[in-house]
Amino acid sequence: MTISYGPQQHGLICGYLLTPTGGGRSIDLPQAVEWLREMPAEGSSTFLWLHFDLTDASAQTWMRTHLALQPEFFEALRQGSRSTRIEDAQDNLIAVVNDVAYEFSFDPSEIATLWMSVSERVAVSARVHPLRSIDRLREAVKDGASFTSSVDLLNHLMADQGDVLVRIVREATTKVDAIEDSLLRRRPAQQRAELGRLRRVMVRLQRLLAPEPGALFRLLRQPPPWIAAEDLDELRQSTEEFSLVLRDLAALQERIKLIQEEIAAQVSEQTNRSLFTLTMVTVLALPINITTGFFGMNVGGIPLAESHFGFFTLVLIVVVFTIAAGWLAFRRRE
Repeated sequence: MTISYGPQQHGLICGYLLTPTGGGRSIDLPQAVEWLREMPAEGSSTFLWLHFDLTDASAQTWMRTHLALQPEFFEALRQGSRSTRIEDAQDNLIAVVNDVAYEFSFDPSEIATLWMSVSERVAVSARVHPLRSIDRLREAVKDGASFTSSVDLLNHLMADQGDVLVRIVREATTKVDAIEDSLLRRRPAQQRAELGRLRRVMVRLQRLLAPEPGALFRLLRQPPPWIAAEDLDELRQSTEEFSLVLRDLAALQERIKLIQEEIAAQVSEQTNRSLFTLTMVTVLALPINITTGFFGMNVGGIPLAESHFGFFTLVLIVVVFTIAAGWLAFRRRE
């Protein structure tokens, strides 16, 4: 059955009852409240996932009223965008996941946050902007993916996030390769803005993602008792994958920094050449200006005024002084 989510759903984007056999069933908020009231006894592997849009002002009010969420979850919502982490709050997992917009175009403003609360029977996620990883997870649920537990759902989200980040690193690497090729063709000015934008994106991603492996390691040392061993293994694998992504981000940042330094050196060299050319023109014009200045004085006693070869003598003097000045200037440059 397909559920139509509208304004009356308090910001609900999607809701599913999920079982290990797959084929999650769509559910709306009244049905979710009824299921929570008549929650199956322990031992059942069915769990509820609700995904909210926080731009709806009534979303948080509904969650406070009908869901037994920990205060740490709402505190994370009040803090806004923060570093990625997963914490244990009274045997509930509170996840702050930084992700990229669905139509990501390497703009730092397109990095946003997803908040998630995971208990044994209920998983709640919320976001302000459409994000790529959570949309991939929703598509997987719609396509009938199976999840053994609510933590398995979280692991799937972390895996999707890792795939998205790897793809971003690959696309950024391709862009950097093209910029490096352009640099070899001596056209640095065209790529300076693009390099700066890429570096800002990489720096922000690394800053937001850097705490995640450490937070996962702390969680793995003392996990909630209801998390299965295989789910902990998947979390541990996610930690290793994020460590690799962070290493690739750091390497790409260093490469961008080196290219920027090379571009700055080329621009500085070009500027020096332009200044040298301007200086040479000034130096070579100096004898002409001085000589014509003297001979242009409207006073008596100007030499060669009565000579028939005075003009050619003056030209010869100017040429000699110009050649001498140019020789001295280029000799000092060498």
